[in-house]
Amino acid sequence: MSGHYLSIIIFLPLVGAILLAFLPKLGARAVKLIAAAFTIVPFFISATLFFMFDKAAGGFQFVEMVEDWIPFIHVDYFLGVDGLSLTMVVLTTLLGFLAVLISWKIDLRVREYFAWLLVLETGILGVFCALDLILFFLFWEVELLPMYLLISIWGSGRREYSAIKFVIYTILGSALMLAGILLLYFTAGTFDMTQLHLAGVTPALTIIFFLILFGFAVKLPVFPVHTWLPDAHTDAPTAVSVILAGILIKMGGYGMIRICVSMFPDVALAYAPLLAALAVVNVLYGAAVTLRQTDLKRLIAYSSISHMGYVMLGIFCLSELSLTGATLQMFSHGIITGLLFAMCGLVMEKTHRRLIPTLGGLARRMPVIVAVFSVAGLAALGLPGTSGFAAEFIVFLGSFSSGTFRFVEVYTILGVLGIVITAGYILWMLQRVFFGPPKEEDEHVEDADRLEMVPIFALVAVIMLIGIYPAILTDIIKTGIAPILG
Repeated sequence: MSGHYLSIIIFLPLVGAILLAFLPKLGARAVKLIAAAFTIVPFFISATLFFMFDKAAGGFQFVEMVEDWIPFIHVDYFLGVDGLSLTMVVLTTLLGFLAVLISWKIDLRVREYFAWLLVLETGILGVFCALDLILFFLFWEVELLPMYLLISIWGSGRREYSAIKFVIYTILGSALMLAGILLLYFTAGTFDMTQLHLAGVTPALTIIFFLILFGFAVKLPVFPVHTWLPDAHTDAPTAVSVILAGILIKMGGYGMIRICVSMFPDVALAYAPLLAALAVVNVLYGAAVTLRQTDLKRLIAYSSISHMGYVMLGIFCLSELSLTGATLQMFSHGIITGLLFAMCGLVMEKTHRRLIPTLGGLARRMPVIVAVFSVAGLAALGLPGTSGFAAEFIVFLGSFSSGTFRFVEVYTILGVLGIVITAGYILWMLQRVFFGPPKEEDEHVEDADRLEMVPIFALVAVIMLIGIYPAILTDIIKTGIAPILG
């Protein structure tokens, strides 16, 4: 199947951003309505493509190709989605629209804020749809400027420091990735991601593999290049934290599957024990450090590092089930952590505090917020019936039974210990923030209003749907994973 569906999905937010930038005399409400319109339409189109996708045929569908888009280096404008990337596109368009709703009360430089939010969505969507390595890299870089400005202008705390730190880490990872992409072109003679499958474990391929992998490891992030994430999360505005945790870091996991595993299968297999060990470190280190946090946003940020360890473990156990679980975990984590940051934003907005020792007894004042926050927390620790349980169960089952390398069962068992720690910090956080005696300063705190309920209830519905019926995603994810393993 072909057409221009993917170009429309990718560039509609950019068109909206241009309109916001240049249309004169737009009021704040008009700006928000335009932003909502130019994000909800891509979501409906992507949802339509999801149900149009031919699972029996598999492979890349809805392909768009303009050959020699940049003639002198033979770069094509090449777009397409399979079961892996289409899942990420749906996640991006859903959270992109909900981020606009979460930002509805923004009143500082409204036109600029929503314009940059839309540009950010275009960059992320392009990464998931591009099938040419240079086009992939160009979209990869698009997110840098919007994210820097959104944190440094509309953030809080040490926002300039956090934004600069994000930029430094991202540029370092991107520079090494670009070097790897160019070396890959000199080795294989093409940027076509559907044709690049290099067998063998040679020094040249190993160097290229790790150069590209480093860029994805920074984005995921992987210990020890993870320290930008807690700072960026802590100081970013709420909707930007939702995008950052829900979508942006998934670019790292997607790139590992799409490029590192797919294009360098033998190198990935040779170094799978090392990379799976790093994944276990991510799980346990991230969970242990989360236990030490007293800042609500920082706690959720460190929990993301731990949960991305599950993704990396599933990827480098290299079985169909573990890779399917890793992809489902990316989708599930995007929804769950997006909801956690949205709820954290509501607590901060209502109480004007986010340090856990200063909070408590809020359950009586905000029953809707505590109920939804509890659902998100229980999903994060993998309660059966939620998407978190379905994703983590498939990751661990696929990893334990993969037989990819010696002692893979030990790696999996160590990873499972992360769930125990997760249960500890989630339950501790809920008890400290919402239960116990109410504080006098919270006497007039209000619950979520109707507008605020729309995005949070939508995310709860998705968490429960995937938890009860994960096959709605796993059936389509498998069609993208099977060719990679082949």
